[in-house]
Amino acid sequence: MKMRSIITTKSALATGCALVAIVSLPAMAAAQDEPTQPAATPTGAQTPDSDATITGADSDDTSSREILVTGSRIRQDPNSSALPLQIITSQDFLREGIESPEQLISLLSTNGNGADNLASNSDVVGGAQRGTNGLSAANLRGQGAASTLVLLNGRRVAAHGLQGSAVDVNQIPFAAIERVEVLKDGASAIYGTDAIGGVINFITKSDFTGLALNGFVDITEQGDSPIYRLSGTAGYGDLQAQGFNIMASVSKSWRGILRGENRDFVNGNQPERGLSIDTRGTPIATAFANGANAIFAPNGSLLSGVPLPIPGTTSNANGGINYLDLPGGAGCESFDGGMAYDNELWANTPATFACAWDTGRAAILQQPIETLTYYGKATVALGNHRISAEITGSDADSSKQFSSNQYSGNTSTTPLYYPLNALTADTYNFVYDRIVAEFPAIAVNYGKPISYRWRCVVCGPREYKTNTKTLRAALAIEGPLGGSWDYAAGASYARSESNSVLGSGYAYRGIFSSSARAAASGVPGAVSGGIDPRAPTAPGASAPGIVGLLNSGIINPFSVTQTPQALAALDAVSASGVTLYGGKYEVKQVDASISGSLFDLPGGTVKMAAGVDYRRETYSFNGSADAEFDRPEIFNVAFDNVNALAPQSRDVKAAYAEVLVPVFDMLEITVAGRVDDYTGFGTTFNPKVAGKFQPFEWLMFRASYNTGFRVPTFNQIFNGVTESPNPGNALVDPTTCPTGAVDPAVPGCAAITPDSLSGGNLNLGPETSEQYSVGVVFQPSPLFSAAVDFWSIAVDDTIGALTIRQLLDNAEFFQDRIVRTGGIITQLDVTADNIGSRRTKGLEVALRGGFDTMGGTLLAGLDGTWLLEKKEKFLPSAPYSESQIGLFTFAGDLGLEWKHNAFVTYSNERFSVSLSQIFRKGYKNLALPGIANGTVTRPGFNEFVDDYITYNFSVGVNVMEQFRLTAGIRNVFDADPPFAITYDSNFGSGSSWEPRVADPRGRSFTVAVEAKF
Repeated sequence: MKMRSIITTKSALATGCALVAIVSLPAMAAAQDEPTQPAATPTGAQTPDSDATITGADSDDTSSREILVTGSRIRQDPNSSALPLQIITSQDFLREGIESPEQLISLLSTNGNGADNLASNSDVVGGAQRGTNGLSAANLRGQGAASTLVLLNGRRVAAHGLQGSAVDVNQIPFAAIERVEVLKDGASAIYGTDAIGGVINFITKSDFTGLALNGFVDITEQGDSPIYRLSGTAGYGDLQAQGFNIMASVSKSWRGILRGENRDFVNGNQPERGLSIDTRGTPIATAFANGANAIFAPNGSLLSGVPLPIPGTTSNANGGINYLDLPGGAGCESFDGGMAYDNELWANTPATFACAWDTGRAAILQQPIETLTYYGKATVALGNHRISAEITGSDADSSKQFSSNQYSGNTSTTPLYYPLNALTADTYNFVYDRIVAEFPAIAVNYGKPISYRWRCVVCGPREYKTNTKTLRAALAIEGPLGGSWDYAAGASYARSESNSVLGSGYAYRGIFSSSARAAASGVPGAVSGGIDPRAPTAPGASAPGIVGLLNSGIINPFSVTQTPQALAALDAVSASGVTLYGGKYEVKQVDASISGSLFDLPGGTVKMAAGVDYRRETYSFNGSADAEFDRPEIFNVAFDNVNALAPQSRDVKAAYAEVLVPVFDMLEITVAGRVDDYTGFGTTFNPKVAGKFQPFEWLMFRASYNTGFRVPTFNQIFNGVTESPNPGNALVDPTTCPTGAVDPAVPGCAAITPDSLSGGNLNLGPETSEQYSVGVVFQPSPLFSAAVDFWSIAVDDTIGALTIRQLLDNAEFFQDRIVRTGGIITQLDVTADNIGSRRTKGLEVALRGGFDTMGGTLLAGLDGTWLLEKKEKFLPSAPYSESQIGLFTFAGDLGLEWKHNAFVTYSNERFSVSLSQIFRKGYKNLALPGIANGTVTRPGFNEFVDDYITYNFSVGVNVMEQFRLTAGIRNVFDADPPFAITYDSNFGSGSSWEPRVADPRGRSFTVAVEAKF
């Protein structure tokens, strides 16, 4: 890899909940772990009810409100921070029915709208989204999951074992979490790489004694996709009185599957609203006019070599003919998920008589996942010094399922021909009679096999089963050095290891798909398109693999039902259980720091912190032996063996310092800087300056400026290059089609289907950022506060990969990435690169207001983010794109102009009731080619997607001193996700709603029970 310097001066169980109420341990004292109570603060946060530091140790001065907060190494009051810091506590969890870190992240208004949750990455994906099996990530300020730093007790955790870039937040031991600190500011000057969008620091309970048992259930009104969690936390020993504390926590959670077919709003067959699906691989096969194949159709197929005129047009029906869609046919809607192919919307007249199938209904909206997490910590006090050791880990099993495989017949690598024989005669003649009635010219071909495209629904959905295990161990020591100075040191090890295997939906091909595979097979005379005898042969089939089975006629692709013999034959060629791939990410870290007072100024004491740390990151990725050329090929599996990577490591050496200067009573300045030396990338220095000016106790102005950086992930550097086909029908050559929309009637605007190259780049450099924020905090009384912060993030040398559409839209700047054959675009290079610049600006608002009444406190609040600017360009010489605020994009972050979470809650010592509103503003909808080019109009097409608004309600009661019951309703009014066109014909993914914005489950009922002893 090329060395380069980056120095820059700008640089279960519904009833299971009840078990916690049955247990009685009278010998133990009640657990010391009360929920943090609501309090209005200048940060718009809630004050933590503990003085725990970010390393989890307690302050000796328990009366002080000064603690170590995320974004600083100097103790200070979090409620008068010069940085926009949001503290989320157990009260917030209860109010919103939050049972997992993923749900917490999605609640944050400052979190972006990327494909970072288990709904948005569960469909067919490509490029950077490959390997997200079971992954949920954070994406602060829309800068991407790799640009948000996730910490546990102030130290790094390992990135997801498959993806190697983002942290899977669901590995966090949620049951042991005391609070979550969200720093909405860059922090490379404190923590180094990745902290561009911000930092999320999960902080565990500390000095816990007693026993706490928790149960949680979340059941939808429709009775599906249940969520359960059971957890227990136990602790013994008082640090102050006994000099030690030992605590442990374990949690098990279950998330049930939710399929697209179980929600009415998932419907790709809404042509009157401008949505239809671009696939002709349907459960009842569509016939095509494919030519001859030497093995299965030496004389061609039924539809080949004859005219197939479409009445009223000058086109032939070479885009597929489905007998259901012919005059007098039963109609494409006669099978589940079927629809007539909308050739007008897709500007594809040759497909007039084809059927389509709703692939979105086959995807899962909530991935089933079972997760076990555990956490343990032991702390010993030696005088004023404290030594602590902690261990945490998780074990998760997920199932990613999406639309069943489409077998698209061709004349070479997937030759599919339905023969005429004794087994097939009835079906063959039935299909022939219906087609010949409309196209009599095919009569001369009677007896020739029927070439077709078919969706193997009976094979089951394509499925990746993934197991991910994480482990993290840390040792820390801290104490006084003398005078006002303290020290802290620690070491940690973290790893995440994932392995995926194939589930349903995959079969051995039985045909060599390339010359390279044929040559490596060792089979005498093997050629591309020839029989692969190494693949299993189904009983009764004349050739191996799924191709041999389909060409035997045992499977009837023109029917939705199959014989027991056919189902047994499918099982015989199934590839279920084959290893897909696996990866492991490890982080080893050692750090040490000191902090204390330097001297006094009129405004107070100058404080300083300084430290060093060393970190080694190691990543490896392995594929499957079954993907090697010397093994029989499995059809349409993204093995990613080309990305196989032996363990690669890089070392990071860093030193940092931070100084807090109270210039005078009203003005405080903090200056920080960090030097990082990265293996392969050289050295970078990143400064940060923050200040607050508080002319009155109730008014504070704050500002910060800093630079940041992010180095490429191992995958972005070392991934091999993969060539993928593009089966879509929505791309045009931008140099010949001025409208940019498919329209065969316009010269140069015919659809193109180029292959794409994706993968890594050994010459990648880091991306750099420059950001600043300016804010004001107003707090006229303890229960009223308002904070408004303007922020700006400028990122250059952005690390990433162009999407196919982005490359075509910017073709004039990337001619070297576009390959033409005979003047037609046949290949696009979308491998990783430093692809330009990104500019994002916004306002963050935090409001709190309340008063004491009726023996308790009534409190209302709002946290919102207003996106003011979002644009990018892909080369220094290129112009910035149009504003991406409120504009639909297939990939990356969907920039919503406004998001907020608002709540009102009343609480007293025994009772609390809360109502909250989640608001996500709408955006410009996608238009399919026919509408985009203006050739068709659909009366129900909505140019803009509606706002998404839901309400949550909860009631909590302390039934007795040691027992609390909280019941809630999520999505009180059962609001469906608004209709949105998200279908991507290039991947065959998406549907009629946006999983990056909305929750698909609908109204659900939650019960949380906690018992303390």
